[in-house]
Amino acid sequence: MTNKLELVIITGMSGAGKTVAVQSFEDMGYYCIDNMPPNLIPTFLKLVQNVQKFEKLALVMDLRSQLFFEEIYDALKYVDEKTSIESKILFLNATDEELVSRYKETRRSHPLATARRTIDGIHSERKFLDKIRMRASVYIDTTNKTPRELRTQLMEEFGNSDTQPFRVELVSFGFKNGLPIDADIVMDVRFLPNPYYDDELRALRGTDQPVYDYVMNQAETEDFYNLFMDLIEHSLPGYRREGKSSLTIAIGCTGGHHRSVALIERMAKQIEADGYSVNITHRDIDVVKESKVNS
Repeated sequence: MTNKLELVIITGMSGAGKTVAVQSFEDMGYYCIDNMPPNLIPTFLKLVQNVQKFEKLALVMDLRSQLFFEEIYDALKYVDEKTSIESKILFLNATDEELVSRYKETRRSHPLATARRTIDGIHSERKFLDKIRMRASVYIDTTNKTPRELRTQLMEEFGNSDTQPFRVELVSFGFKNGLPIDADIVMDVRFLPNPYYDDELRALRGTDQPVYDYVMNQAETEDFYNLFMDLIEHSLPGYRREGKSSLTIAIGCTGGHHRSVALIERMAKQIEADGYSVNITHRDIDVVKESKVNS
């Protein structure tokens, strides 16, 4: 049995924001293919309709495939008449002046202006795309939009209640094993009382209840945790508004076994309760190295 598919055809003027669009659709859970030749659409759709994991597709088709572009209308007719797929056409546009400015900034050649002026290529492209522009389900002029603003508009137009474009990655680690290179925020908690010096707790980890209770029952921990979470909860909406797809918060102790692990576990519960998607990584929880001081 085939599953229901949603299909978005992303097209429009070269330089109008299709790269930002693809990234946005990927964050919304769409399977994206850039520069899809239109004549391959029927074969591709027959294939993916039998793969249950495919529910949302976004295909970019523009004048990089100009030898095949006219076939897009046959492909769209096939989707409308031969399938039950819900399809939309997203057309991105910008003024001639803005497109010229963007090409100058990137120092790239327009696909239709390899031997001509950029503005000549833009004029030819407009004429070439006029027919499909008239068929667009969603039309967005990106002339005065920042990438973040375009991303936000696409999320509003094509996202749904199940879309989770922003997530929080929580990482515990040990400083003696090095900093996580992908961390946006790093906090050092080596000032907190260390369970390593309790013989009954040394071999356990911060995911074990005795160690968790030991760390959390310290007055220093409670003071720090409340102050730090006030900062995090105040900052998360801002990171989300700025268009970040994820934020990585790393908490480090000496070895990454006890204090940092326990704090990450507690943070995850609170951040999830605030309505954010959370992933946990205890990077060094099973790493054991000879040392006089552990975490």
